Amino acid sequence: MVTWTCSATSTAAPDPAAVLAAPTKIGTSGLVSSNFIYPLEGRQTPECHASTIVSTPTGLVAAWFGGKHEKNPDVGIWVSRFEDDQWTRPSEVVNGVQSDQLRHPCWNPVLFQPATGPLLLFYKVGPTPSTWWGMLVTSNDGGKSWNKPTKLGKDSAIGHIVGPVKNKPIELSDGSILCPSSSEHNNWRVHFELTKDQGKTWEIIGPIHDGKKFNAIQPSILTYKNGSMQVMCRTQEGVIAQSWSSDGGQTWTQPAATHLPNPNSGTDAITLADGRQLLVYNHTIRRGEFPAGRNMLNVAISKDGKTWHPVLTLERDKGEYSYPAVIQAADGTVHVAYTWRRQTVKHVIINPKKI
Repeated sequence: MVTWTCSATSTAAPDPAAVLAAPTKIGTSGLVSSNFIYPLEGRQTPECHASTIVSTPTGLVAAWFGGKHEKNPDVGIWVSRFEDDQWTRPSEVVNGVQSDQLRHPCWNPVLFQPATGPLLLFYKVGPTPSTWWGMLVTSNDGGKSWNKPTKLGKDSAIGHIVGPVKNKPIELSDGSILCPSSSEHNNWRVHFELTKDQGKTWEIIGPIHDGKKFNAIQPSILTYKNGSMQVMCRTQEGVIAQSWSSDGGQTWTQPAATHLPNPNSGTDAITLADGRQLLVYNHTIRRGEFPAGRNMLNVAISKDGKTWHPVLTLERDKGEYSYPAVIQAADGTVHVAYTWRRQTVKHVIINPKKI
């Protein structure tokens, strides 16, 4: 387990043991609200997973995959919009139908709103994560309607292009979109996919490692004022792995262990407007006494990406709470969407000034 230290700038740094011992109460420690995007009763699919959330000029939009269960051919991508202080009834916007006789499951949607241009929704289609391919569908009205999906293509280094594999891209100063990605064939390996024309053509960076020391996937990108970048990655080795770039994401260090545990579950992170780094993750080991695996979902803060401070426990119960997606909206609020027991998606709002 990580050894926590207190923030030098905090006048009331939380006690690490207390933060991890019980769920944070709404109205304390910056936790503003916590609500289901859609109710359990009358839900349209038995299961859901892998949510994504984005802030657009017309409001928040969330998406996830839903169906009978993960990997089932009926799994499609569902979308809801936040209007009039509530989430709209979800609708399935794309699926994996190939023909009258063949339908594949959909996986891992990722929403992204560039500074200019349409709302982008990346997703994957295919029998398994080792054989899936990337798709892109766009919206010109903030997610109310969607254009015809397109396939992202293939590359000799990685096979099928998938765009951002789980977590949101970042937009570089020249308008290029840098997508954190990974593959699950020939070990788990992290790479990046760069597009300068919003998904029409692609440049592949990496893979940045061979997957032998760390089977790492699903990176999330953090940025620093000195121009460096950091990714935080899910692994099979029991810890979150990290890698650093000092040249705008063109080259990366070999993945190395952080002090943070990882029960082989997805994480997400974001660079806040004030320069701090915020991470949402399961602070547990994969097996053991409760809480273990995906029983507990946590938020940590760092100033340098190396020393992390616990600030919130979003969930701590016997059930699955996993696959967070985190963004910061224009008004400064932090929004987290995550899987709640595979039955619905929960939306949490955090005031970063209070953490």
